[in-house]
Amino acid sequence: MNARVVFAVAVVALSLWTAGGFLPPLIWATILAVTLWPLYIKFAARLTSGPTRLAAVAFTAIVALILFTPMALAIYQVAEQSGDIANWLKKARESGIEVPDWIARLPVVAEIAQQWWRDNLSDPKAATAWLKTINADDASGLFNTFGGQLMRRLFMLFFSLFALFVLLSNGRSVANRTIETCDRILGHPGEGVVQKIVDSIRGTVNGTVIVAIGEGSLIGVGYLAAGVPNAVMFTIITTAFAMLPFGAWAVFTAAAATLLSGGGSGIAAAGVFFWGAAVMLAGDHFVWPTLVGGAARLPFLFAFVGIFGGLAAFGLLGLFLGPVIMAVLLTVWREWIFRPEERSRFD
Repeated sequence: MNARVVFAVAVVALSLWTAGGFLPPLIWATILAVTLWPLYIKFAARLTSGPTRLAAVAFTAIVALILFTPMALAIYQVAEQSGDIANWLKKARESGIEVPDWIARLPVVAEIAQQWWRDNLSDPKAATAWLKTINADDASGLFNTFGGQLMRRLFMLFFSLFALFVLLSNGRSVANRTIETCDRILGHPGEGVVQKIVDSIRGTVNGTVIVAIGEGSLIGVGYLAAGVPNAVMFTIITTAFAMLPFGAWAVFTAAAATLLSGGGSGIAAAGVFFWGAAVMLAGDHFVWPTLVGGAARLPFLFAFVGIFGGLAAFGLLGLFLGPVIMAVLLTVWREWIFRPEERSRFD
């Protein structure tokens, strides 16, 4: 028995080491499969009267479309703005750029920002000298690195989608094997652990989406009230980025700067920023842990620690892994510690 345990641990460790580079997309695929499984079952029932490979292909294609569309729009917007950036650099070298009016309306730092602009960008010679400090070779290397990282991320995204298709195609058998394995290893609590993992993943994903929609909508009301240009577009982007750590903060800060640069008052721009900050603080630190903890049956403190501790430990994946780990901990604790005592009392 000892030899079997050592061999099994060695095989598992070697497998994890071999597949280490593919673990993040596999985890993402598992999270998507667990979260979307009820929706997939309804979709498959309408399309092919039950889960089939055709239904899995169609559902995976829809998920891919939802994931790729925002990225494609973002890349398109960056490509469109590249010409304006090149013209801005050319103008700075030839004739310098006057201090924009909106800088004078900046709170607290207006004088410092104006002086820096005059010293570095208003005078053509100073602007040329400052722009020369940006090393072209370094910039080229940065873009090459970014391009390589982008290709790698796209490949991992394709792999994650392929893994999602496999999991959807074989969902029932994978679930049954997982429950059997947990029962064999953990005994009686095995199935409860699996159920806790499923509840935690679905609760975290659904809670994240619901809170992001709520935060984006409330901040969008602030955009409309303050008169932010393209308020609807900013609302959509805020909602999408609210699912990422500090993503919405960057968006409503950009919206406040856009309002200020477009001739809006500094008070309105400050109102947009502080309203967005208040909504995000309330949503991320109170509403989100409550929703996630309620769906996964986690106490508030455990949900809070699981979410933010997971983010600190695992990055974006920790957003979902943290509550799962806390839920499994509580399940094992209750089953192995409290259940035996309760049985002995009744015996």
